[in-house]
This record gives sequence, structure tokens and C-alpha cells, in this order.
Amino acid sequence: MAQQSATPPLPPTDEAASHIFSQTGNAIMQRRRRRSVIWRSAFLISTCFGVLALLLLLYNVVDGAFGYVAIQNEVDPDTVELDIEERRILAMDNVVESEDDDLLVDSIAADPYGIGFFGFAYYTQNQDRLRAITIDGILPQPDDVADGDYPITRPLYLYTTESILQEKPEVAAYIDFVNANVNDFMSQIGYFPLSDAEIARNRASLNAALGTTATDAPAIPSQGEFEIVGSSTVFPVNTTMLQEYTAAGYGGSAENSFVGTRAGFAEFCQRDGSDIAASSREIRRPEFDECTRARRNPIGFQVGNDAVAVVVSTENSFLQGATSEELRAVFSEATLWSDVNPDWPAQPINRYVPGRDSGTLDFFVEAMFDQELHELPKETLLAILEENVSAGLLRRLESDQPFTERTQRNVYELVLERVVNPTIARSWSLTDSLLRRAEIEEAASQIPGAELEFRSWITAGFLTTAQSSRPEFSGIRVAILGSLWVILITLLFALPVGVGAAIYLEEYAADNWFNQTIETNIANLAGVPSIIYGMLGLTIFVRVMEPLTSGTFLGLTDPTTANGRTVISAGLTLGLLILPIIIINAREAVRAVPASIRQAAYGLGATRWQTIWSHVLPSAIPGILTGNILAMSRAIGETAPLVVVGASTFILFDPDGPFSKFTTLPILIYQWTSRPQPEFRNLAAAAIIVLLLLLLTMNAAAVLLRNHYSRQRI
Repeated sequence: MAQQSATPPLPPTDEAASHIFSQTGNAIMQRRRRRSVIWRSAFLISTCFGVLALLLLLYNVVDGAFGYVAIQNEVDPDTVELDIEERRILAMDNVVESEDDDLLVDSIAADPYGIGFFGFAYYTQNQDRLRAITIDGILPQPDDVADGDYPITRPLYLYTTESILQEKPEVAAYIDFVNANVNDFMSQIGYFPLSDAEIARNRASLNAALGTTATDAPAIPSQGEFEIVGSSTVFPVNTTMLQEYTAAGYGGSAENSFVGTRAGFAEFCQRDGSDIAASSREIRRPEFDECTRARRNPIGFQVGNDAVAVVVSTENSFLQGATSEELRAVFSEATLWSDVNPDWPAQPINRYVPGRDSGTLDFFVEAMFDQELHELPKETLLAILEENVSAGLLRRLESDQPFTERTQRNVYELVLERVVNPTIARSWSLTDSLLRRAEIEEAASQIPGAELEFRSWITAGFLTTAQSSRPEFSGIRVAILGSLWVILITLLFALPVGVGAAIYLEEYAADNWFNQTIETNIANLAGVPSIIYGMLGLTIFVRVMEPLTSGTFLGLTDPTTANGRTVISAGLTLGLLILPIIIINAREAVRAVPASIRQAAYGLGATRWQTIWSHVLPSAIPGILTGNILAMSRAIGETAPLVVVGASTFILFDPDGPFSKFTTLPILIYQWTSRPQPEFRNLAAAAIIVLLLLLLTMNAAAVLLRNHYSRQRI
């Protein structure tokens, strides 16, 4: 057979070639679409993850910067103010004080220019010799007292403890008897009855203390003795009720005496003190704390209501009533009656007041001279300070800054820190404060003498106060000033050097190995860890250049105490840190300026420097500012290089120049987060928010400048 020759393949037709090319193109496009979807998905996932991380960070910071705190004061601020007012009243001229209300009654009745105050019962018993004056046009009448219109109305109490009620049934029987029967005798005694709600509250407190739910009175004890000591105002109530208690067949006996509310609590708050404290006011926090230290937890039972009557003699012909302002003047700065009201006689004011241990004096001063501690004048605050701190501490405070030069706010802060001495016993986060308020209130109630308040750790005082070893008084003023000083030095050094280097590399440098080496090193330096720059700054600026960076070379500091750990060393170190970032971004901005601008300038006869200064640099400013924003954002949050350079972790004085010692906000935040007290972490969260706001403010200013120059070039 003849061998057949191979037939070459026919070339594809145009239609077949088009089909092959179409399939190949579709496959390439599909692969590109798949890669695009993958990268887009990865970008979206990473973006969402970054946003989520940022939100979690913000939540964690805000959660710590706000929330409830339980504050314990070493001294009740209200007590401090009242004590100084009481001492001032008792130290005035023409003042007679006594715990014996009968003596006060006799003295006022015999003096037509006298004035005094005591419980309403003593007034009603002596209406033939005394006259109660109106206060703001209101007399102490039952309806006005019940409605709360009369300004000096107070509750009356008996205080005991749960252990006494359980161990001495006669005390429980007496408390229950008083609660059930006292309203029947209140008008007779001269006071005002309890409301149904107050009676029910007393009954509930007694049942809770005894662990019962019965509504009947406790069993009548056959024997037992108990002691009642305290207010002379409550003394008539106990006298009457003890008579009725015995007449009702209750056994045992009671000793009833009056020494004043304050002295009564002093005796009650002892391990073997009295069984019942009679009080013409609520127990105060220092008294409650004193009882707690003696393992006595006071329980109060309201036994009536009283109106403090301000009285004069029936022989007084000019005083029928007074306003609250006039009454405050009578018991404060006035000497003559005419000093208060020109229509009154120019006769000395004779004041008859209860003694220092009297709850009536406490209540009157609290009602008439009630002011917040921060509202008191500077002179009163100074008097409080002198009364409550040592002479040595006063001398030291005077040497730090004379009191004559201190403001009222400054003296108030001293009183708060040195006298009131508030301590945060416990703090809660914002989330817990919003979602677990009932549990927080219960927990705070278990802390003796604690007050629960919602606190924002970011306050005006937080921004304007220096550091302190106690979180209650610590602020960030020094750190803010330190951060601003360091960033200013950084900006003044890094921006002109970085932009100058970018212009040289883009406009002047030849393409040789030396300039290529510089460009490579700049790119590498942008990724060097910041701690390395700290070591570089420590070596060069702190040690080698110490005479210059400490200021001794210029004679600005003491050579024996100076060193290079100053603001200028920190600023130069951070300047080196951000210099590569500024150079790289500035080069990109200069490179982006169209070549036609340069050619047009050259065509008009401009030199290279004239072209750069008048055309290239103005066109590149928006890009340069963008790089500067990124660089400053990194510099303001740096901690590691500043720690190495020698930033102080605790400093009390403000930096006043480039050669000052310093601290910054990141250093302070780092130091606070390492402290064991949880309140310092709340302070750190607040400082982080301030740092973020400072960063955003600086960035916003840079953005506005960039946009301004961008519009100018359009």
C-alpha cells in the first residue's frame, strides 16, 4: 500500500478563534473577579474587626471613667460647718448657754431685750411669760408643722441596737409601748404626733430587729432595768411615757436623764453604754461610726415631732416676728437690735441658747445656717482649717503659699483634703451602675458611713489639679502641660528638618549611591521600634549633650542638681522617632506636584529655590500636613522612649520651660494602671479620654489647615 502523507491541521476560522479567545478571556476575568471578591472580603473583615476593636476599647475606657462610688468621709462636711457656726455663736458677746431649758426660760422671761430658742414643749408650759415670734410670718402650729411650712421643724428619736432589743426584752417592750401610745399624749406634752406611716415604719424596724412578724406588742417583762440618756427635748416624752408604761403593768424600772443629744450619743456609743439614746435630731455620721467601732449598730425609732420655738419675753414690745435673714443676723454679726432692723431699739441683743452638747443647738444652726461646704466664705474655711489641723501643718501650708494669696477654691480644697478627708471605699463601672443599681445600693449600705454618688472622673478639678498619692485628689494638669511642651519641641524640631530633607532628596539630590543609601536608611528607620529611639535619646541628649539639654551651659539651672532628663531631651527624642515618617510623606507630597508647574516657573526665569519656595512647597502643603498629622498622632501616644529618656512618674510642679522635669499623659496612664487601687484605673480611663480628645483636637487643627491650603490652590 502506498504510504499516505500527513495532512496539516486547518487553521481555525475567525469564528473558532473568536470563541477560543472569548473562553480564555472569560476564564481570566472570572479568576480576577474571584481574587477581587477574596481581597474585598478580607478588607471588609479586617475593617469590621478594627472598628469592633476600637468600639470595645472606647467602651472599656468609658465604662471605667463613669460610675457609682461609695465615699467615706473621716469628718462629716456638714458637721464641720455646723461646729464652726456653733462655736462662733457661743463665743459671741451677750450669750448665755445652758443645757437646762428651765434656766433659759427664766432668763428670757426676765429680759425684755433677750431672745432664745428651745423645744416647743417648754414654750407651751411658759406661755404666760414667753411669746413665740413668727419666722417668715409663720408660727409653730400643728398644721404648719405637719405640712412642713414652719422652717424649724424636727423629728425626735429614740436610738437603740438590735442586740439590746434581743437581750433586754424590757427595752423592746418600752419601744413598742411608746410607738403604740405616744400620739395619745403628744399634745399634752407639747409636741406633735407621729403620722400613720411613721408608726408603721417604727413597727417594721422593731419586727426586723426582733426577727418577728407579729403585730402584737412584745410580752410584758416582769423584771429588768434599762437606762435612757440624751436630749432634754425628748426628756418630757420619756418622763410621761415611763409613767404610763409602769401604770400599764410593765415590770422593771428605767433611769431617765438628760445631758444633751451629743453627750447622749457619746455615752450610748460605748461598749457598756446606755440602753437608749434620746435624740432631738438624726444621728450623724461620726456618731454612727463611733457606735460601729464599739460594735453597736444604732436603730432609730421616731417618737414625735417638734418645732423649735424662737421666743422673747412678754415684756418685749417691738419684736413680733422676723424673717430667716433677720434671725441669722441676730445670731451672727449683729450687736444691737437696730443693726438688724432700724425700727428696733438700739439696745444690745442678749442671746440665750442651749449648750454645746444640745441637739437643739445643732438643729437650729443646721436649719438657719445651712450652707454647703464649698459655698462658705474664705474666712470661715480658714477658721475650719485652723480648728482641725496641727500648727505645724498650717505653717507648712503657709510657707508653700500664703493664705492671703490663696483663693476661696484653693482653701476649700485644703479643707476637703486635710479635714473632711474623703476616701473612696468602693467603686463600680458604668455598666454595673446602670444595670445593677439595687445591688450597688445594698452593698453601699453595708459600708459604715458611706455615701453613694454617681461620679464622672473627668471634671474641671481633674484637669486643673496636680498628681496626688490618693485617687480622690489626683489630677492631670502637670501631665497635660508636659505633653504640650514635649509635642511643641517635637514639632519645632521634626517638621522643618523633615520637610527640608524631603525637598533636598526630591529636588536637589543626584541619583548616586550615597543618596540611595540615605533613602534606604530613611525607609528602614520608619520601622525601627520606638524603644530604640529612647536608647538613642538617652545616649545622645541625656548623657552626651547633658550640659545643653539640662540648661547648665546657659546658666539656667543649678549644676549640682541638673541632668539631661528634661522636656527638650524628650522632644528631640520624639522628633527623631517621627522624622522618617515626615520625610517619607513630605517626599510623596513634593513628588506629586506636577512637573508643568516647575517648567512654567523656569520658563518665566525663576531660580530653582524660587520655584520650590513659591510654587512646589505651597502645592505640597496639604500632603505635608497629612504626614504631620500621622506623625504627631504617633508621638503624642508614645511611652517607651520617654520612660528610657527619664520622664518622671510622679511630679507635683508644672513644667515651665524646655529645661524642666516633666511627665506626660501616656506616662501617667501607664503609672496609674500599675497601681493596686482600682480607683487609679478609673483615673487612667478618664486620662485616656482626655488624651484622645487632645489628639483629636490637634488632628482637627491640622486637617483645617490642610483644607485651607487646599482651597487656596484651587
